[in-house]
Order: sequence, then structure tokens, then C-alpha cells
Amino acid sequence: MKIIAADWQPYALLLKRPWRTSRGEFDQREGCLLRLQSADGLTGWGDCAPLPEFGISEASATAFAEECAHLDLIAQQAGLPLNAWLSGEPPVTNLTVNRNFGPILKCSVEALVDAANAGFSILKLKVGGAPLCDEIAALHRLAKSLPTELRLRLDANRAWNFAEAQSFIAACAGLPIEGLEEPLAEPTPDLLQKLQSTAAFPLAIDESIHLLDADFFRHPPVGRIVIKPARHGGLLASVELALRARASGIEVIVTSSLESTCGLLACAHLAAAVAPDAVHGLATADWFAEDTGSTPAIVGGRLQLPTGPGLSFQVLKP
Repeated sequence: MKIIAADWQPYALLLKRPWRTSRGEFDQREGCLLRLQSADGLTGWGDCAPLPEFGISEASATAFAEECAHLDLIAQQAGLPLNAWLSGEPPVTNLTVNRNFGPILKCSVEALVDAANAGFSILKLKVGGAPLCDEIAALHRLAKSLPTELRLRLDANRAWNFAEAQSFIAACAGLPIEGLEEPLAEPTPDLLQKLQSTAAFPLAIDESIHLLDADFFRHPPVGRIVIKPARHGGLLASVELALRARASGIEVIVTSSLESTCGLLACAHLAAAVAPDAVHGLATADWFAEDTGSTPAIVGGRLQLPTGPGLSFQVLKP
């Protein structure tokens, strides 16, 4: 395929509310769209949105955008949705997603119930940003009032030492916890294995990609990994990582890095290709006050994937 034009289109998108974690916060997302045009009249898109404080370097985000734009063109040329091109399987039309709520101390029971009424079954809360005792109390308060079908997915963003993580996990006994991401500030396989052995739910690594060596897959210390393709430098590397994890009995979840809709669609196609039955962290478009393109609808807690060839990103004209 011959590329006849390429250009980068910078964006700065305001959020409706700050994105807060134990590692910091921001209220605007900056990045660039990459547009490639082929000699046969096709247009491919990629999204480059570095976030160094969360382990997404400019180099890896750029590689993600460049590869995505090329794969978009290739899948269009093949007449396949990107997820079907990646997997070799029939296209996936929708994915179950969790709803994101930010810090646990700022979340109300009413908001969780509203999400349940909208069809979400797993709700994600950030922990590790406040005193441990306050967050445990809030967790118990929320859990008491949850509809029975709801479960909570928690993310500590590497906030705790081992003793704190141990205490938090012990306090989760009997609660509807679906998983806990990145509990340790300084994770090692041995420490994670010790924590996982005491937890009734899977622990997950996300930003701790330095742990992903051969030993990790031979003797998995946790039950789940979270894949952000911008962190791993692209969709193909992420597919390889997901297949390796699943072969080792590790659950795979795909989440966005709060990219614009262009990047979100790429993450969704990846999720559909590698783990179509999992619950993914892709309900992030509603955090934006504005966006780069038409956002995929979420109906009954399921993200509706476009069924056209390639990425099917529809850019909004400035």
C-alpha cells in the first residue's frame, strides 16, 4: 500500500471533571491525531496521547498511533473491522464495559445505583488517595447499599506498602469486590503472590510492566493483567501480550489511557480481538467535554463497536 500523505493534528480536550488518582490529577487531555492517506483513497487514523506520569511515554504513544493508522488502512483494504482483522475471527459488535467513578471518597451510593440502572454490572473506583481507614469505611458503606448484582473493581495505582495492601485486602472479605489493580508501591512477584494468596478476587498489574518477564508467565503472581496498548507501543505487541497471558491462565482486561475517541476505538477493537467476553475499562468518552470524533454508544453497559472496515473513526471537523 502506498502512503501519499501524512499529517499530525494536535488536540487539547477539556474534561468534564478532573481525572484523579493516587498519583496525581489532570483536567485536560492533550495529544495528536495521525492521519494517513493512501493512493487508493483510504484514510487511516491513529491517536498519540502520552501520559508519562502513568507510564505512557511519548515514544510508545507515537508508536501506537503510527501502527494503528497503518493497521486501519490494512483492515479497510481487507474489508474487515479492525478487531476481526486482528483476531481472524468473526467481527465483535459489542463489549461489556465497567463504569468509572474516580476516588472512592467522592462517590455516592446514588451514583452507583444510577449506573446499575443504566445496565452496568461492574463499577470502578480509585483507592489509595486518602487514609486507608477512611477508604475502608467508605467501601463498606457503599457495599451495604449496592444492588446485589453489582461488583466493584478497585484501582490503587501503586499507592500502598505491603502492610497497607494486606490490611485493605483483609477488609474486603465478604464484600462484592471484582478485582484490585496495582496495590503495591514497589511490587515484586513474591509480594504480589503473597497478597494474591489472601485475596478472594484477582489482583492485577497495569503500569508495572517491568514485571512481565518469562518468570511472570511461568509462575503468575496475580490473576489478571490490564493492557493499555499505548503503553506497550501498539496493537500487535498488545495482542501478543494478551495471548501469552491467556495461555498462562491470566485474565486480560483492556483499558483506555483516556485517549480521545480515536484511541478509544483502537482499544475497543483490541479488547474485542483478545478477550471479547471480559469486562473492559472502555467507558471513558463521557469524561470529555469535547472529543475528536463520534463516540461509540454504550447501551445497557455494553459499548457498541462500529461494524465498518478498519477502525471506523469518524473525525469531527474543527
